[in-house]
This record gives sequence, C-alpha cells and structure tokens, in this order.
Amino acid sequence: MIVKNPKFEISAVSEKQYPKSDLPEIVLVGKSNVGKSSFVNTMINRKNLARTSNTPGKTRQINFYNIDDKFYFVDLPGYGYSKMSKKEQIISGKFIEDYLSKRNNISLIILVLDIRHKPTEDDFLMYEYILKTNLPFVVVTNKADKIAVTKVDDAVSVIKEYLGISYSPIYPFSAERKIYLEDIWKEIEKYI
Repeated sequence: MIVKNPKFEISAVSEKQYPKSDLPEIVLVGKSNVGKSSFVNTMINRKNLARTSNTPGKTRQINFYNIDDKFYFVDLPGYGYSKMSKKEQIISGKFIEDYLSKRNNISLIILVLDIRHKPTEDDFLMYEYILKTNLPFVVVTNKADKIAVTKVDDAVSVIKEYLGISYSPIYPFSAERKIYLEDIWKEIEKYI
C-alpha cells in the first residue's frame, strides 16, 4: 500500500478526546520498547511521524495517526514498564482498557512482540485479553533483523507455541531492514 499523506492527529487519554470519525482503527499493543512507533513509521515509509525513543515508557497516551483519511493506526502505551510508578501504571492501564472495551471503530488489533524473546507474562495477559474482546487480531514479531534469517521461522514457532496460537496470523517484522511489510499490509487491507 502506498501512503501519501499520513498525519498525527491527537494524543488522547479519554473517550471524549478520541477522533470523531467512523474510520477503521488498526490498534497496536505491546510492551514498552517493543517498537510500535517504529512499526508505524516503517509501514507508512516515514522516519519520524510516530516518535520513537530508546527510553521505554515514553508513550503515555493513546496516539492516533490518520493514514490518508482511510484508517487510523492507533498506538497504545506500552505495558510492563517497571520504572513507571504504580499510580501511572494503573491510570495508563485504565485508559487502555477503556479504549479497547468501548471503542467501536477498532477493526484489527496488532500485538507486537519481540521475536528474540519468549513472550513475557504481561504479553501473555494481553494476548488473553485480546482473545476475550473477540476482535480480529494478528501478531507481529518485531526486531527480526536482530536474529539470523535462518532462525526467524523457528523463533516465530516458539512464540506461536508458547501463546497457543493455532489460527491467527503471526508475522515476522523488521523496521531496520523493512522486510515482511507486504504480507502485513495484505492483512491490514482486509480490515480497512
């Protein structure tokens, strides 16, 4: 898919701040520093639309990126960031849950995991939560450039087995090498 005019629209922490739009929303969830912002930038072929950081826990709000007035990429705050205070974790968790449980525009959830590691307990809890929403979802295993190409399929299989995924697509991804984009776009296009 060729993206011509993506734009950051708003950061929100409550329903009244969400865009007033019927556009479908492709939602990104994952732990802090797993590369959700890099995923957005790579998919739309932009360097800095979604702000990236080497410091985990920078995204503390729900960020809405309008993609050519066709759909939104919605970047949720990362979970599992230990330096965030308990109070901040509770507040952040609450507005993530409110968004996922109340927003009618969600057409696809993308769970972003790190291909190099077994999913954490927080990843597993998020996966279980996504299953309960009954919304369509896919799993993207980011940072595939950090392991040998010959080990990518095995790493994906380990994650698939650990989470017990038998029917949902799971895609390797690399923001660095910009590989595997086409398959992910084909999947996203089914929902926009």
